[in-house]
Amino acid sequence: MCSFLYKGSNTSQQLRNLRERQASRETEVYTEVGQKPVYKRVVLKLSGESLSGQQGYGIEAQVISSIAEQIKEVVELNVEVAVVVGGGNIWRGIAGSEKGIDRATADYMGMLATVMNSLALQDALEKIGVPTRVQTSIAMQQIAEPYIRRRAIRHLEKGRVVIFASGTGNPYFSTDTTAALRAAEIEAEVILMAKNKVDGVYSADPFKYKDAEKYEELTYLDVLNKGLGVMDSTASSLCMDNNIPLIVFSITEKGNIRRAVMGEKIGTIVKGSVD
Repeated sequence: MCSFLYKGSNTSQQLRNLRERQASRETEVYTEVGQKPVYKRVVLKLSGESLSGQQGYGIEAQVISSIAEQIKEVVELNVEVAVVVGGGNIWRGIAGSEKGIDRATADYMGMLATVMNSLALQDALEKIGVPTRVQTSIAMQQIAEPYIRRRAIRHLEKGRVVIFASGTGNPYFSTDTTAALRAAEIEAEVILMAKNKVDGVYSADPFKYKDAEKYEELTYLDVLNKGLGVMDSTASSLCMDNNIPLIVFSITEKGNIRRAVMGEKIGTIVKGSVD
């Protein structure tokens, strides 16, 4: 009996060693075919509009399923994925305040919209076999975990997708700022900003100005000085101060999340400095 217990005590270590060997073999396969991911841990920023598809409002099931499939492709490459989702497809705090609602109240309503989107994305991911956890900055224990940095990192290390909902939990801060803040906290290597309408950063609105120039590389100072509107100034400054690169690309083309993770040149990359 004692001998059996002794052997059993080594079982967990043997399992860990087996998983490490399997992960090592998988990494070797990716390397052999030139497909080793460039990034190990990423934050994917999804706008609320990206979930609404052509209808422009609410959540379109086919679209969110497509996004979930793209995230699964990346998870299968052993990349740790955290997601921040906006709420603009349901409610925008600034728009609400312009209609006479108190700004703080309007922003809290927007935070609740991000929770709705996060739960929908969690459902889509788990239906295709991707373990997912939603963490909220505002306590709502019946439906999600509270945001705890160490727990979020542990989930990522176990191969789970973590969705950060309800923004920073404070009014006057955007979900872009949330993405920058969470990326810094969990030490993500890059922020992948998925857009619904454009495939990168342009000098002007490409739908209004045919001569708008698409940038391949920018610095955060360029973004701030030129007022390019990639993300708000608070988020841009936070990324710049913490040296977190940003890749802006289109989510409508399938496989783009994987391409970005693999280091392919898509969209626009924003860094602290251009090489």
